[in-house]
Amino acid sequence: MAMLQRIERVLEASLVGAEAKGSPPKLGQAMRHAVFPGGARIRPQLCMAVALACGDDDPSLSESYGAALELMHCASLVHDDLPCFDDADLRRGQPSVHKAYGERLAVLAGDALIVLAFRTLVGCKPKHLERLPDLTAMLDQSVGPPFGIVAGQAWECESHAVLADYQRAKTGSLFTAATAGGAAAAGMDPLAWKTLGDCLGEAYQVADDIRDVVGDVSLLGKPAGQDQTHDRPSAATLLGLDGAVALFDRLMQQAIESIPACHGAAKLRGLVMQESQRLVPTEGPHKVERRSSLYS
Repeated sequence: MAMLQRIERVLEASLVGAEAKGSPPKLGQAMRHAVFPGGARIRPQLCMAVALACGDDDPSLSESYGAALELMHCASLVHDDLPCFDDADLRRGQPSVHKAYGERLAVLAGDALIVLAFRTLVGCKPKHLERLPDLTAMLDQSVGPPFGIVAGQAWECESHAVLADYQRAKTGSLFTAATAGGAAAAGMDPLAWKTLGDCLGEAYQVADDIRDVVGDVSLLGKPAGQDQTHDRPSAATLLGLDGAVALFDRLMQQAIESIPACHGAAKLRGLVMQESQRLVPTEGPHKVERRSSLYS
């Protein structure tokens, strides 16, 4: 079964479990609205690709951990779109959860998805139960303080934020958890894969900053110009568009070079290159001029 199919299957099973008879129907509907249809699912795909490169001797564990990361990501998007943060009407090309179900249910749905993420991980039936505590800790660290997603959101509440600290928490934490956790789920050293996650996480946030400047709703599936509107830290603002693109290319190059020697290295490099083109395209209506040798 393909990676995306495995991810969707686990996500669907998790949502069905949260929609039991007797529970508030609108809460389940709001949670499902936040998760389906999905975006690129790059975090769980990256996690499972690393696990496969490391042998993936416990598929139930790697796919459950990957799905848990995606649920955390979806929860963060629900909260990010709330009126108290971005006040965004659209997400993934459809009404954001608070626009479709109201602000109160959006807060509850985001909170419920965080709980569901942990439930999805600890409720799986792995062959190697001894790996579960470390993965649970990684999931915890990727979301909570001092350096998880919640810290990234909190930086937006400060009068001044260091761009690198903001990016590491807001976006980087889940990518580092994806690569390190994919290795740990397969019984390999997570530290060997941390640099890949660090570089990709920072690159994704830089790409988001670039797309916020050059993109539009049709490309983003959400409103553009949000960084300027909300006076948020942005690589495009700090470095200029050309500087941000150069930084993105350097980070993607570093990510590729950091992939440890393994039988799945070539496939992983291909996935990184594919994502680089998707995020900051060199062709099409939203193309961006690139000078990196990656694209020559």
